[in-house]
Amino acid sequence: MGACTSPAEFGYLQYQGAGRTMSPMPEHSEPSPSSKPLLAAVASAIIPGVGQFIVGDRRKGTILVGIDLAIIVGLFLYMGDALTLAKLWLQPSQLAAMMIGNIVLLGYRLWAADDAYRTGRSKGPRNISPSMGAMLGAGIGIAAVLVLPHAIFGYYDIVQYDLITTVFQSSSPTTTTVTNTSPPGTTATGGTATPTTTTTTEPEANFWESHDRLNILLIGGDFGEGRTGIRTDTMITVSIDPVSGDTAMFSVPRNWTQSPLPDGMGVWDCNCYPELINELWVAGEQYPDAFPGPDPNPSVNAVKGVISEFLGIPIHYYAMVNLDGFVEIVDALGGVEVYVPEPVYDAKYPSEDGVNTEVIDIKPGINKFDGHLALAYTRSRNQDSDYFRMNRQRCVIEAMVEQTDPLNVLRNFQSLASVIKDTMLTDIPIEALPQLVDLKPVIDLDNLVSVRFIPPEYHLKYRDDGKPGRVPNIALVHEHVDLVIADPARAVQELGLEQLDDVCGDPNA
Repeated sequence: MGACTSPAEFGYLQYQGAGRTMSPMPEHSEPSPSSKPLLAAVASAIIPGVGQFIVGDRRKGTILVGIDLAIIVGLFLYMGDALTLAKLWLQPSQLAAMMIGNIVLLGYRLWAADDAYRTGRSKGPRNISPSMGAMLGAGIGIAAVLVLPHAIFGYYDIVQYDLITTVFQSSSPTTTTVTNTSPPGTTATGGTATPTTTTTTEPEANFWESHDRLNILLIGGDFGEGRTGIRTDTMITVSIDPVSGDTAMFSVPRNWTQSPLPDGMGVWDCNCYPELINELWVAGEQYPDAFPGPDPNPSVNAVKGVISEFLGIPIHYYAMVNLDGFVEIVDALGGVEVYVPEPVYDAKYPSEDGVNTEVIDIKPGINKFDGHLALAYTRSRNQDSDYFRMNRQRCVIEAMVEQTDPLNVLRNFQSLASVIKDTMLTDIPIEALPQLVDLKPVIDLDNLVSVRFIPPEYHLKYRDDGKPGRVPNIALVHEHVDLVIADPARAVQELGLEQLDDVCGDPNA
């Protein structure tokens, strides 16, 4: 060979002595013609249009990427921030719309992947087919990035739709009557036309627009194993000013008696409910005619009506949770961390089965409770009384609200939804749920005022018949409720109240 080698000689070298030829290795490798369509399909499954660019169809790729950007902008405008997304997630019509959109988007991505594959095949060698391994890998990749996310979203959408349409009911529409008052005319037959009346029904636009406060009664119903009927041992009314965000919690103990009844209720000579106030739900079942009202369930009318008269404020809605189901809810949320100011010891705490007992020994300080211990902490009254456990109940509620982790909710969504369906009763209408979400940024939890109407301050007298229970000083209760609503800061000073954070917070934090 000479000192200089031509380009042709570089391209093909022959070694005569060995009788063999050797071609140079390529400087870089490119996807084989058979792999390009599969790569394009996976790429367009992830982002429609990218696969079209890979196989050289720039025009279609540009159009599809433009559609992708329009979809992203549309979703951003539709869903907005986290608050808007939460509201959408609570509306059956929006859940249905999102499911339809989910299916359409899946179809669009499938079509884009298929189109990219077919375009790549049409532009490549027709006698080369992808290997079985390549086909299997591409199929798994497409399923992972395309079908699986839509299937997961569809699953959560269906579970959520079932949850809210089962637990919450649609509100009764408002009725509007319009009468045509124009002068009477003459009909085609010569008669005189008469004024016409048209009746239309429309859903209520704002459920508390006409109210100065929104008052929701939270009930812990003790109807577990071994118990007859529902005892409403926990009754906390949350009162919210929708404009200022001022919020108060009014706790009514279970052992008040002779509580006043609304007009038109009752069968007792005292014009009151003479027994323990936590037996009202059972009374509604025993004396359904004694508790008429807007709800078809007399027990709901009984509890809402009596608590309304007790506090002197209207009760707009209620929500009741079975305290035993509360165990599963706390577990599904990953537990709850609570500051315990004083030890809680109960040598014979009744278990959830209603038969056995166990020892509960909770030490002071920060405690991470599972559902069982959280329930024991809120229910035990062996060492103190109902009035002390009322504080513990309020603290656990506050801790759960503050610590709820969205990831835990998603991870345990099905079990959580199932528990709520089985253990929660409420008359909050579905249509009001988005408006409740709107209140979240308004409510000031740090300055929430909490009042417990407990003896001796609100004790008027004992029962004359010698039965257990105290008679409350209703006039004083009304006076203090009015003060808290009118001027929370003044109420804290004059009544010596503690804000919830002072009751439940760790003083060393």
